[in-house]
Amino acid sequence: MATTSCSPDHKDEEEEEYVLLDLDNIPEHVDIPPNASYVLSGLDTLNPVMIINNKLKLIGEYKETIGTCYAFSESEARPVVHEETGPSETNLFSGKCIIDPKQAPAKQVKPIASLHKILKFRFLTEINTEVAVAKKSIA
Repeated sequence: MATTSCSPDHKDEEEEEYVLLDLDNIPEHVDIPPNASYVLSGLDTLNPVMIINNKLKLIGEYKETIGTCYAFSESEARPVVHEETGPSETNLFSGKCIIDPKQAPAKQVKPIASLHKILKFRFLTEINTEVAVAKKSIA
């Protein structure tokens, strides 16, 4: 029989949980500007709600991922600089830095979070339609 004890040293620690917000094909039907304001509510319920620009109401549903998804941040990386330090007969640029002009701009990515849930959003009207169809098929 296992027992657990509570001591004043162990405080309830909240663990951060990251969730991927999936808008699926909603941007194909509605123009959502990149800087649109939004409000997420009910994240601790089965069906959270997202309201975009105080107009568009979406209903979410949690989906478990297969395996672990990783989220990354992207930033500009500095160009690779080649410096010739040794003597060479053909080295006309001894001691100078050379940047290859043909080199494409580099990006640096860093992992920022791992997640195990996806919050998939749909139009509120899609949910209402599915409920109505389900009620008709039951009757």
